[in-house]
Amino acid sequence: MIKKNTTQVKVGQIAIGGGAPIVIQSMTNTDTSDRNGTVKQIYELWKAGSEIVRITVNDEDSAKQVPYIKKDLINMGCNAPIVGDFHFNGHKLLKNYPECAKALDKYRINPGNVGRGLKRDDQFATMIKIAIEYNKPIRIGVNWGSLDQDLLKVMMDANALLETPMKSNSVMKEALIQSVIESAEVAQNLGISKDKIIVSCKVSDVQDLIEVYSKLSKRCSYPLHLGLTEAGIGSKGIVASAVSIGYLLQHGIGDTIRISLTPAPNEPRKNEVIVAQELLQTMGIRSFMPLVISCPGCGRTTSTYFQELAGNIQNYLREEMPNWREKYNGVEEMSVAVMGCVVNGPGESKMANLGISLPGTGETPVAPVYENGLKTVTLKGDNIINEFKEIIDKYIERQYPKKI
Repeated sequence: MIKKNTTQVKVGQIAIGGGAPIVIQSMTNTDTSDRNGTVKQIYELWKAGSEIVRITVNDEDSAKQVPYIKKDLINMGCNAPIVGDFHFNGHKLLKNYPECAKALDKYRINPGNVGRGLKRDDQFATMIKIAIEYNKPIRIGVNWGSLDQDLLKVMMDANALLETPMKSNSVMKEALIQSVIESAEVAQNLGISKDKIIVSCKVSDVQDLIEVYSKLSKRCSYPLHLGLTEAGIGSKGIVASAVSIGYLLQHGIGDTIRISLTPAPNEPRKNEVIVAQELLQTMGIRSFMPLVISCPGCGRTTSTYFQELAGNIQNYLREEMPNWREKYNGVEEMSVAVMGCVVNGPGESKMANLGISLPGTGETPVAPVYENGLKTVTLKGDNIINEFKEIIDKYIERQYPKKI
């Protein structure tokens, strides 16, 4: 995988594009006028690993709260850049609430939702000039569901006159690309520098997303924000996002990503961050926490004990990782195998940094533990989970250098 060359943009202290690591983003689903609720969710997303967090700024009450939200986060030690998501009235909110404009680290502008005709030009220009005034980067984010209808009509009419017209779906995809590139060029003509512009072209179909971004990457050198919009709920959203974004990343396309999952009721918002981390880590692009290798189970593993242990250990690693990250270098590269029987258990355990091979049905009720390929101890009894956690702690303390 060779990452395609793009201009580098700084969002707060986070570098996007130009060879920088792929950046994970997320978005709150709180009412931004709810200061405490929004601060709480941003902090949770940041602690989970979201490096940039976007919030909705859709009315005066939300705009008024943005500076206080930013101040609260700084007081809590949270330095995540905050992006304002603007549609329809962004030009008014940024102009009428300068403290909001100053507090935000980036503005997201949808050219399909800034107005029509001359209003569109003036309102878009207002937002760009404010970004220039406060030295803020922007993301020009075009969406399938809110495409500039004036541009689409012109392109549809021109297509109808061709001897061999394209299908309407193809015209819409081309309109997405033209909209984002032309809007970025207009922004530059208004005076914003190229190293302040990130672009995106989001659609909700896997194959369409791959096609649009593959073409867009060849026609511009702005950093690309990847995301399958309206990806869906549960496994459907995870699979669709992983397939489309993973394909693009494997081909060197993309500089920052968001997994846009529909959360189930009461589901933590941070789950979209966890999925993004796991996507990048399983692809070998970035590492965030120790990787757990576990078998799916079969007729040899009628007991659920190894499943419970695997889940317990994975949760333990995720919970402890913030502490380990502060103390040690390289823990995120560690692999831990939790296996359920003798068939693949010892072999997988030996290949991991740390591994435990639990007894399958009918096997001797003992669990050998392997460290760096060598068997070091055999666990037995009712306290295997806690004993294995202690082994993990001691292994990290021995194997990874402490930060100075």
